[in-house]
Amino acid sequence: MQHPDDEMQDEAELFRRAMQDVRPLKGSKRVLSRSRPPRARAVFARAERATVLHEIGTDLYELQPGDELLFRRAGVPERVLRQLRRGQYRVESAIDLHGLTVAAALAQLSAFLHAARARDLRCVCIIHGKGLRSGMRGPVLKNSVNALLRRSDPVLAFASARPVAGGTGATLVLLARR
Repeated sequence: MQHPDDEMQDEAELFRRAMQDVRPLKGSKRVLSRSRPPRARAVFARAERATVLHEIGTDLYELQPGDELLFRRAGVPERVLRQLRRGQYRVESAIDLHGLTVAAALAQLSAFLHAARARDLRCVCIIHGKGLRSGMRGPVLKNSVNALLRRSDPVLAFASARPVAGGTGATLVLLARR
């Protein structure tokens, strides 16, 4: 059996013999561009968002920054949704999801809704932002919140807040009584 140092020396000698006739390429006169490198894309953020939306089973269309959220469950009278849109329900609690990742925001929102339900709250406000700074991705949190609320059983209805209360950057949610 050969010693490991002898084996490495044999490989180095083999490599030197194989490379003995190799000559460097002549330098190219081509000048590399001095322009700025391309902007980094948030590939992981998009992938994370796609994963979360897939996990919650969204089949909804993507909202745009100015789009209003509006939903009422079957059996909830139109009058109730109209009153919610007009801000006629007193907001009993609110959560601000600004600056959170989609996964963190949805986890906090689920916990918030569970706690609101446990306290028997009727109307809560979710501040998710309008998504104006999301660029081509559209309003990431707003879309995720929309999908989660539609699939949450205690949610009877929800609507974007009135302009003076946050407009399309906040959503009023009407919860069922326990």
